[in-house]
Parts: sequence; structure tokens; C-alpha cells
Amino acid sequence: MTADLKSTTRAGDVTPGLRGAAPRPRPRRGGYGVHIFLSAVCLAFVAPLLLAVYASLRPYEETARDGYFSWPDKLSFAYYREAYTASGMGKYFTNTLIIAVPAVLVTLFLAAFVAFAVSRLNIRGGLALLMFFTAGNLLPPQVLVTPLYVLFLKIDLPWWMSDSMTLYDSYWAVILVNIGFQVGFCVFVLSQFMRTLPKEILEAAVVDGAGVWTQFWRITLPLCRPALAALATLEFTWIYNDFLWALIFISNPDKLPITSSLNNLRGQFFTDYNLLAAGSVLVALPTILVFLLLQRHFIAGLTLGSSKG
Repeated sequence: MTADLKSTTRAGDVTPGLRGAAPRPRPRRGGYGVHIFLSAVCLAFVAPLLLAVYASLRPYEETARDGYFSWPDKLSFAYYREAYTASGMGKYFTNTLIIAVPAVLVTLFLAAFVAFAVSRLNIRGGLALLMFFTAGNLLPPQVLVTPLYVLFLKIDLPWWMSDSMTLYDSYWAVILVNIGFQVGFCVFVLSQFMRTLPKEILEAAVVDGAGVWTQFWRITLPLCRPALAALATLEFTWIYNDFLWALIFISNPDKLPITSSLNNLRGQFFTDYNLLAAGSVLVALPTILVFLLLQRHFIAGLTLGSSKG
């Protein structure tokens, strides 16, 4: 038997435990093709941003003479300083934060309430309520432009809430519209997330005497942190980049958000597209920063449940 084991060892057919090292896994077929495809897709998405950054560092006269895909003679950040001062971005950044931050917080707060009632509480019509909130996202926003415009003109507000004394031409109009259009999507995502949470946790809380508010605020909501972080990233990006609602419901140019500041960089007879590229990069920086800060929670929220059968 010893001779047979030695011969087997020489042939290389002995189990990994006898040889002392596990066999190295073979790469799956098609793995290199998937990596090449994903790299090409990433490059296609990143290439416009890289081209905008590259153009913003070069003088317009140089790119007009040699083209955007030529080797630069000099690079500088002069366009960034000019774009920030010429467009008044500081004021528009403040206006955007006044609109985006409350809209995101209120949207997530209301959506979490509805999602908890639909997914964790046995209420009548829960499925119909979920379908109602989800169906709201299927309605084109352009259909509601005229009715909302007329409605906001007829809703009066006190002077300390609106300079125009109406809901129109105020931050409240844009905030309410964004909340109304975004809460349905958040309800759908959060309700599906809460359904994956173990029911035994809430059952144990009920046995210990926890009420509905305690079950929601102290138990369910902390467990939804990955989903809330992922939604906060998406919602802030969408509301931050919104241009339609602010353009329709705000007439005072001093109240417009950051997306409208780029229009100040366009001349009447000539547009320096390198200057416009610098302004576009400055406008995109806050959303990139938010994604980097919430990247870990964002990925965790997207991949949760992917390994469950």
C-alpha cells in the first residue's frame, strides 16, 4: 500500500491534503472578455468628463487652433476662477442646497414611514397603497406643469416664507414638487428593502413591549441605513441636477439653482466652450463628493440580498 501511495504521489494524482497545498482554481472561460467589455463601458462614461477637464485647463485659442485632441502648450486653472466669479456660483450653490437638502430629507422621512406601514404592518390595502405610490412615477412631469403653475399662483404664503406672497416664485414650490415626484420611488425601494429584514426582530420587540414608533425609529430605521444612504445619493444627484422645475416655478433669477448658472457663461455672440467646461466641472463636484462620502453605504445598499437564495 505504501508503494502504491508513493507511485500515486509521483504521478501527481494524490489529493491536495496529501500534497500540502490546494490546487489553484482555473480562470473561467470568458472572464477576460467580461473585463474588457466592462472597461470599455467605464471608459465610455468617463471619457466625456475627462475631455471636459482637459478642455477646461487649456486656453480656447489653443484648442480652436489645434483642436481638442491635440497636445497642450500650457495648462492652468484660470478658467475655474473665471467660471466661479463670472457666473456667481457661490450664490447659486447656496440656492441649490436650500432646495436639495430639505427635499432629500423630507422625501426619505416620508417614504420610510409609508414603506414601514406597507411592508412591516398588516394594514388593509397595503399593496394598493404601494402600487399608488409607484404609479405616480409613471406620470410624465410635463403633464403637470400647467396645473401646478396655476395652483401655486393661487396658494398664499406669509411674507417670511415667500417674497412673492404666493407659493410661486419661492423655494417651497420646487421643494414640494421634488418631494412629490421622488417619494414614490423611495417608497418602492425601501418597502422591498424592509421585506428582507428578519421578522423575528420585530416580534421580539413586540414581546418586550415596543410600540409602533419604537419598532420604526429604533429598530427598523437603523437597519435600513444602507438603503437610505443609497437613496440619499441618488435623490441628491437628481434634485441637484434638476433644471425644469426651478425654471418654471421660480422667476427671480437670484433664487435659481446651480444648473442655471451655466447659462451665465454663454455670451450673446460668442461662447467660450473651455470656460463652459470649467463651469460644468465645478457644478459636478458636489455630486461627486457626495458619492465618494457615501460610496460604501451606496454599494452595500445596491448589493444587499444579491447573495440570498
